[in-house]
Amino acid sequence: MSSPTPELLQGTLDVMVLSVLKAGTLHGYAIARQIERASGGNLTIEEGSLYPALHRLSKRGDLDADWGKTETGRRARFYTLSRQGHKSLFEQASLWQRVSSAVSGVLAAGERQQRLKRTAEH
Repeated sequence: MSSPTPELLQGTLDVMVLSVLKAGTLHGYAIARQIERASGGNLTIEEGSLYPALHRLSKRGDLDADWGKTETGRRARFYTLSRQGHKSLFEQASLWQRVSSAVSGVLAAGERQQRLKRTAEH
């Protein structure tokens, strides 16, 4: 049974795109598929989210984009991390690690409290 894709926190798509492009140049469709593969199929990136993110990242100076041909011969924009993009990736990934750790801590504390409550009731 598959579950629906969770809503992504603002900025999460940006850091995932930057992270995928750290390995090299890709076109938009390949970026989306790479994110899906890396998430074990748990995240589906729709065009309506991806292309505005790519535009935003390009405008901000995090990505360089050039036209080229895909492996099937289709014309597409290929994206590469800029020097600024490498810096942004480091900053955003660091922030994401702190937020993720904090959320995990809150979830674990809730579980501990629930176990203590159950133990006290018995």
